[in-house]
Amino acid sequence: MALEICVKAAVGAPDVIGDCPFSQRALLTLEEKKLSYKLHLINLSDKPQWFLEISPEGKVPVVKFDDKWVPDSDVIVGTLEEKYPEPSLVTPPEYASVGSKIFPSFVKFLKSKDANDGSEQALLGELEALEEHLKAHGPFIAGEKITAVDLSLAPKLYHLEIALGHFKKWKVPENLPHVHKYMELLFSRESFQKTKAAKEHVILGWEPKVNA
Repeated sequence: MALEICVKAAVGAPDVIGDCPFSQRALLTLEEKKLSYKLHLINLSDKPQWFLEISPEGKVPVVKFDDKWVPDSDVIVGTLEEKYPEPSLVTPPEYASVGSKIFPSFVKFLKSKDANDGSEQALLGELEALEEHLKAHGPFIAGEKITAVDLSLAPKLYHLEIALGHFKKWKVPENLPHVHKYMELLFSRESFQKTKAAKEHVILGWEPKVNA
């Protein structure tokens, strides 16, 4: 029986996948585990009543497990691993938090209006730490095999690349070759191509936050 999942629809395009990295993380997990699923695209600016009944906070993603709707991508990914252990996507605990500060650092830098507030340096520091880790352990965070931590980071790095390129004309520095290779590996996977938001929808999604 196919699982059901609710994810964000694109802004202005209710029939295509939107720009929510947490929704994509859940979809990537379903794809990598080769599970069949039914996709519900939710317009977050005009949420349908049935959706608010299953997700009172109005948040995505939510997945239906045994007649119960479960929110929160961390919980969803953990539940999928538990119920469908093959192929395993378990990240060795010592690597579970690698790269975890990249996304908040990226958001801070993206929204920053002050070039001297240190937000760019903070992001660079996080990317340099990822570079060192990948140099020692790569190509993925836990070595040869993709795991849950990669599926969490992939959408966030995709947003980082598109949003910073568009709003700040900023790129991941060339002197981080392992990070570049890592992004290439992640973004070219079939699971990623199938579940990613279009570039223009990522930009539209960040626009109100950048101009706030």
